[in-house]
Amino acid sequence: MFQNALRRLCNETLRFQTTVKYVNFLRGVRPLSVSARHLTDVKDALPFDTSLLEFLVCPLSKKQLRYEEKTNELINEELGIAYPIIDGIPNMIPTDARLIKNDPETPVEPA
Repeated sequence: MFQNALRRLCNETLRFQTTVKYVNFLRGVRPLSVSARHLTDVKDALPFDTSLLEFLVCPLSKKQLRYEEKTNELINEELGIAYPIIDGIPNMIPTDARLIKNDPETPVEPA
């Protein structure tokens, strides 16, 4: 009986030491952070289907969007934001949108 208890104690101690080493190893590992903007720079990215512009609207203002082929983004000129397109799929999440610089001399026409 004493041998069984001693064997279990040794096994549990060894398991605990292995777990502690593993946890300490994981503390040093950081998640890989890749911006979605860098993925749009890939030359082999799928093209955006412009027929979708008929259906897509800005999730914030519910206004039509304009496709900018040069930057591969959907532009909301009223709010001055640009939604990225990644692999042909528009990312319509407002927190992922990029603020674009508006010309202060250009008057904004109310719709």
